[in-house]
Amino acid sequence: MSGPARVLYLHSSSGHYGADRQLQLLATGIDRRRYEPLVVLPGPGVLADALRHAGVEVLERPLAVIRRGLADPSGAAALARDLARDSMALARVIRRRRVAIVHSNTSVVLGGASAARLTGIPHVWHVREIYARYGAAWPAHRRLLGSAAALPCVSNATAAQFRAGAPVRVIGDGLAVDVRRAPRSAARRALGVATDRPVIAVLGRISDWKGQDLLVRALAEPALRDRGTIGLIAGDAWPGAEERAERVVALASELGVGDRIAMVGFRADVENVYGAADLVAIPSTAPDPLPGAAIEAAAAGCAVLAAAHGGLPEIIADGTTGRLFVPGDARALARIAAELLEDPLARGRLGTAAAGDVRARFAPGLLIERVGALYDEVLARY
Repeated sequence: MSGPARVLYLHSSSGHYGADRQLQLLATGIDRRRYEPLVVLPGPGVLADALRHAGVEVLERPLAVIRRGLADPSGAAALARDLARDSMALARVIRRRRVAIVHSNTSVVLGGASAARLTGIPHVWHVREIYARYGAAWPAHRRLLGSAAALPCVSNATAAQFRAGAPVRVIGDGLAVDVRRAPRSAARRALGVATDRPVIAVLGRISDWKGQDLLVRALAEPALRDRGTIGLIAGDAWPGAEERAERVVALASELGVGDRIAMVGFRADVENVYGAADLVAIPSTAPDPLPGAAIEAAAAGCAVLAAAHGGLPEIIADGTTGRLFVPGDARALARIAAELLEDPLARGRLGTAAAGDVRARFAPGLLIERVGALYDEVLARY
């Protein structure tokens, strides 16, 4: 094939959270002399706009994506119909645009596997999920994932889900944005947060396992309650799941900390969130594969508190580049947070060490280089 090989990227949303940013990093950073990106997204949004602004071609069409409704028979039937539609439609795109390789950027996007099989080209299936709560359906999905030519996994914790012989390769994410901390006073003014209170921030989609509720429970513990500590929650729920944010607000009211919760929604100005925070918590109550919020907060020089499971211990070294706590333990989160709020020198030491460490280990160039090498290897086999 003359010229660069075309890569068809498939992704499950057009937002600007962790996996969305990783796709943007890959599609805009890949060596255009060797690979030409073509991205399919399920609709318009921030990601689609950012990619087009960077000169990446984007197609918008519905995609078959595993959602929570899969457990319901009607949801499973709808997914099957969407998958059949995707298989043919994406195969037409592959043939018409002479695509050389399909890269599904998340393992919940299904159509890439069948479209690649129909057209006889390799499929790279990026695994950014840990299926600890997937139940009896996981073995079947694991077998399907194993049909890919390669399974880049974002962390060792993610790769550990697969059996020996699966085409697994651990490729950590890259630092998607060069984040810095805005000056504290200016950042708090921008967010409308009190300047005289300690602040713990949580960033990311509001969900039933990302731990926003755990932060609320920690704020009700005496160690943080007596300090008047504020919980800064930056992020929105998935469209259609707004009740998750409502549940966080209701819990805060029930525990008497409603006046100490600042729900600021999705913020593009993350420098203000990091600047306003004394601490950044990643309190995931289920194993998180490799949360970008932890990488970005550490790179910004924040002191990070993280639940000690999933990929978080692969980002944060306890006592060296942050602190780890027992997953789901609000009292432990409150205790460690209170210790650090009392010790600004320790916070500064942890933040400085974290910034140097993650900027080296999660440099965006490393991700792009490793994915490019993976494409080379996969295409050499076809």
